[in-house]
Amino acid sequence: MNKMAKIQSSPDLPWTVSLFISAVSFAVDTSCRSNFTVNRRLWNLLDYKPSPLTKPHRNLKSSDVVVVGDGPSRNLWFRLYTPTAATTKKLPIIVFFHGGGFAFMSASSKLYDDFCQRLARELPAVVVSVNYRLSPEHRYPCQYDDGFDVLKFIDGSGSSSSCLFEGANLGQCFLAGDSAGGNIAHHVAIRASGHEFRQVKVVGMLAIQPFFGGEERTESETRLKNMPLVNIERTDWMWKAFLPEGSDRDHPVANVFGPNAVDISGVDFPATVVFVGGLDQLQDWQKRYYEGLKKRGKQAELVVFPNAIHTFYAYPELDDSSVFIHKVRDFVQAHATETQH
Repeated sequence: MNKMAKIQSSPDLPWTVSLFISAVSFAVDTSCRSNFTVNRRLWNLLDYKPSPLTKPHRNLKSSDVVVVGDGPSRNLWFRLYTPTAATTKKLPIIVFFHGGGFAFMSASSKLYDDFCQRLARELPAVVVSVNYRLSPEHRYPCQYDDGFDVLKFIDGSGSSSSCLFEGANLGQCFLAGDSAGGNIAHHVAIRASGHEFRQVKVVGMLAIQPFFGGEERTESETRLKNMPLVNIERTDWMWKAFLPEGSDRDHPVANVFGPNAVDISGVDFPATVVFVGGLDQLQDWQKRYYEGLKKRGKQAELVVFPNAIHTFYAYPELDDSSVFIHKVRDFVQAHATETQH
C-alpha cells in the first residue's frame, strides 16, 4: 500500500478535469428520471463516441467485434485494442468493464476509449473493452451474463476468434473494471472459476475503485458527500435501477461480504489488486472488499492514492494517473511472469 503524509480535504484539479467532471455529472443528473428510467436520447446526445482506430495510430489499432452466435436482440460486442509494435512474444490480455453505475457509458465512450488505448500502449497488452447491456432497461444479472459470454467467446477455438487474438497470450488473462465495471469483474471472476476454459486462464484482476455498497452509510459516504462525480443520491439511484425489483443494497451482488453474502472461500479466485482514492466516497466499501478477500484466503493487494477522486486514473493530466499506470504494469507483469504459458 502506498502512503502519503498529508491528505487533502478537497481535490486540487486542473480546470479541464473539473469542467469535464461537471459536464458528466450534469449529463447523468439530467438523464436520470425519478421513476428510475434513463432518458437515453438525451444521454446519447451528450456521450461522444469516437470510431475505432481502423488504421494503426501510435502503434495501436482497434476494432469493434460482435460476439458471434449472440442473438440479434442483445447486440453484444466489444472494442478490441491491439498494439502493432513488433514484439517477439505474445502479450497479456485484459478484459475490461467500463464504469458508469451500470446505467451509463459504453465501450466506445471517449473517456473509456482513451483510457483503454492508454492501457494497451503503455503496459503493453491486448485490451478487450466489453460493451455490456445497461440498466435499468437490462437489470442484474444481464451485465454479468454479457461479461462471462465475452470470456467464453475469447476462449472459442474458431478461426475468426483465433485470428482476432493471435497477438494475445490467452493463458495470461486479466479481468479489469472501474467503478461498476469493477463490480462486474468480481462477479465474472466467480463465474469463470467454475468454468472449464480451453485456452483462457484468468490469472489476475484489477479492481479499480470498484462499486460496492450496502444499506449502511459508511464514514466516507457521509464525510465526502461534496466530492465530485459520486454522491449518495446518484449511487442510491444506480443501485435502485440495477438490482432486482424489491431488493435493497444488502443484496449479495452489491454488499458482497455483507449479511447476505455468498461464501467464496472455496472459489479459485484470481490474484487481485484493489485501487482506492482517498477522496472517493466509495472508499470504505472498497477497503472492506479488499479485507473480505484477504479474510477468505484470497491473494489481494490494496493500493491507496490518498488525494485521488473517483475516476482519477482516466485523466493523464493528474500525476496519480501516471503512478496508477505504473502500478498496473507492475501487477500485470508480475502475474504474467508467474504463469508463463
